[in-house]
Amino acid sequence: MSIFLQLLVNGLIASSLYALLAGGFSLIHSVTKTLHFAHGAVFTSAAYATFLLTDKFGLNFFLAIIFALIFSTFLGLIIDKLVYQPFRNRKASLATLLIVSLVLLTILNAVFLAIFGSSAKILSISSGQSAFDIFARITATQIAAIITSLVLIIGLFIILKRTKIGKALRATADNPSAAQIVGISPNVTFSIAFLIGSFLASVAGILAGTELNIYPEMGSTFVVKAFTASVIGGIGSVPGAVLGALFLGTAENFGIWFLPSGFKDTIAFGLLFFFLLARPQGIFGVKDGA
Repeated sequence: MSIFLQLLVNGLIASSLYALLAGGFSLIHSVTKTLHFAHGAVFTSAAYATFLLTDKFGLNFFLAIIFALIFSTFLGLIIDKLVYQPFRNRKASLATLLIVSLVLLTILNAVFLAIFGSSAKILSISSGQSAFDIFARITATQIAAIITSLVLIIGLFIILKRTKIGKALRATADNPSAAQIVGISPNVTFSIAFLIGSFLASVAGILAGTELNIYPEMGSTFVVKAFTASVIGGIGSVPGAVLGALFLGTAENFGIWFLPSGFKDTIAFGLLFFFLLARPQGIFGVKDGA
């Protein structure tokens, strides 16, 4: 088995999770101009909801996924309506919204800790998976993660480019005042952005739960990766965030070919630092005033 191919597959698996989370993060930011770091808590809530429904209440796994997606998607919408919207109505600065988001992420992490404890949880479906050895070792859930991510990202692009909802989202992202003049309600498009973004984060959380241990702060780690991917691609650009996720996932996994595995997160922070310093507008971004 080729180490190169195995690392490539591992990078693709990581990228598929990052792409879903970063795509939703970038969509919400582009429409609402909010750096929604509490997006990570939505991600975590989906994983825990699936664990609770399957491993504690014995619900069928696919039914549990449906209920978990509904719960976590609407959690994202509730966060916008109950937390962000009152601050927007008061014309709060973007810095204030950023602080609110970080505080909210911290609070929700504490709630997860209080309810589920600090010990890592494992979904029963994750145990005893058989792996396929084709060109590299990969499990059925990892294949499902890659295919699901690809389908949803393509679906997101179709929505943004081919539908009235997508046009409203893009119009609000470009110029909220002009969009409102032609009859597009910013609050409605904000809600749609949060629903779509939270749904993508929820799917990513469930997929991560089938692959990794579930713990209270897992969303914090992943949302930083999503932010890094967004910065690499160009903050506010959904295609850029997806490309940044692919770049980040690949770089992390090939990086540990030369560095100890404990440096994986360091690679992500290093890339974030490099792009903020050398190209803050990202790959698809445009310099201010250009």
